[in-house]
Amino acid sequence: MAHLTALLSVSDKTGIVELARALHALDVTLLSTGGTAKLLAESGLPVTEVADHTGFPEMLDGRVKTLHPKIHGGLLARRGVPEHMAALQQHGIATIDLLVVNLYPFEATVAKPGCTLEDAIENIDIGGPAMVRSAAKNWNDVAVLTDASQYAGVVAELKAHGSVSRATRFALSVAAFNRIADYDGAISDYLSSITLPDADSAVPVRAEFPGQSNGRFVKLQDLRYGENPHQQAAFYRDLHPAPGSLVTAMQLQGKELSYNNIADADAAWECVKSFDAATPACVIVKHANPCGVAVGSSSAEAYGKAFKTDPTSAFGGIIAFNATVDEAAAQAISRQFVEVLIAPSYTEGALAVFAAKANTRVLRIAQDGIDRRAPNAWSRGLNSHDIKRVGSGLLIQTADNHELVSGHLKLVTKQAPTPAQTADLLFAWKVAKFVKSNAIVFCGGGMTLGVGAGQMSRLDSARIASIKAQHAGLTLQGSCVASDAFFPFRDGLDVLADAGATCVIQPGGSVKDSEVIAAADERGIAMVLTGVRHFRH
Repeated sequence: MAHLTALLSVSDKTGIVELARALHALDVTLLSTGGTAKLLAESGLPVTEVADHTGFPEMLDGRVKTLHPKIHGGLLARRGVPEHMAALQQHGIATIDLLVVNLYPFEATVAKPGCTLEDAIENIDIGGPAMVRSAAKNWNDVAVLTDASQYAGVVAELKAHGSVSRATRFALSVAAFNRIADYDGAISDYLSSITLPDADSAVPVRAEFPGQSNGRFVKLQDLRYGENPHQQAAFYRDLHPAPGSLVTAMQLQGKELSYNNIADADAAWECVKSFDAATPACVIVKHANPCGVAVGSSSAEAYGKAFKTDPTSAFGGIIAFNATVDEAAAQAISRQFVEVLIAPSYTEGALAVFAAKANTRVLRIAQDGIDRRAPNAWSRGLNSHDIKRVGSGLLIQTADNHELVSGHLKLVTKQAPTPAQTADLLFAWKVAKFVKSNAIVFCGGGMTLGVGAGQMSRLDSARIASIKAQHAGLTLQGSCVASDAFFPFRDGLDVLADAGATCVIQPGGSVKDSEVIAAADERGIAMVLTGVRHFRH
């Protein structure tokens, strides 16, 4: 192969010595900077320090070391343009054919508690991005590696062909520009979110929302179409997705996921993973709303109870579990038409049952890396923010990650709920959080009995929930009810009482609260307030 020169300058040293050894074995000349050069030399590799290559010393505490014509000329010269090659020869500049660079850890630095503005500024890489841009621009002649995961493939091509293919060089260039965009976006997000402190060493005050939002997402796949066949669509993930989120799912069988499959699967998964993993839970979603939710002693029992809530709506639904799906659960599920099935794990017997349903999309979402006790939402496997597109703009809010416990409840009626009723109230409240507003959820015995969703009137949602329970042959006598927001008048409460409810959980906060509470006392209903509402539009 033609003689090649590689420049290696990395902050993250993972795999760099092994890469350098492989390149040296292929007779590639090695250039390097600072700590990378020292590491390679200590590893017994022949390496030329960039300062010796350029004839100009590193200066300004390392801020200037690769910003030199002998570096950028060697990267940017187009080999097929005689004038470029003549200019290199005139100025004694050698070509650089392979660039290996990863950047100062800016994102990791600013994520640390107590990060000062000085720490952040000093971790803004200048020379690295400049070299990466030069090499990526000249991808026809230069291969640029910005991540250790790229090393093995490039070495394999060099060994097999003596060069890096044009297709690979272009793919590496795209990855390089994407990395620079991500890096610059992170810097912009950070700097435009802070208030400058008076002292250089002080920790900056960081706003929740930056002055400029630079969303960074990676495409997972193109979709056949969007919500409707005339719409185009694609599926993207966060640059750094939360552990245990839908985008980390592995599809074990079935057809390609559609736009609507993914939207509904996310609704089901987010709801079911809000339940304690020690108790099997099942959520059935149709058109973004839970139509059946239950807990049980097993996944099979949880599914059976959830299905009873609304067997009609469950047809063609999305089913999610927070526990292992075994053969018994699989046998029960296989009796209905299911679009998507989601669980953290499956037994071999369950997978064998689903194999007979070739069109059923079976997803497994690993729970590795989730820390339910972590202070930040990301580590708990939760979204930190929600984003909604509006005309030429975005609405961004912190995600609704509020978790209610019994100690938060405020009893406002003469009648108090029993311990069993309190458990059902908390269950109903958890489900209501994932139902489109206005949301009314009847439940009892760890299962939903009737769900009213997405109505313009809370009164209509209450009526619909009651009607759905009747259609499913379920009694609401003695049931518990959750309302995602306050009752503006007593009429909604009367509908619940007439249906058979005996206790209600709601946020409170209406100017008519006293009237609603008096109505509850009149009807012999126990009522607790949460002080928190869960609108979901």
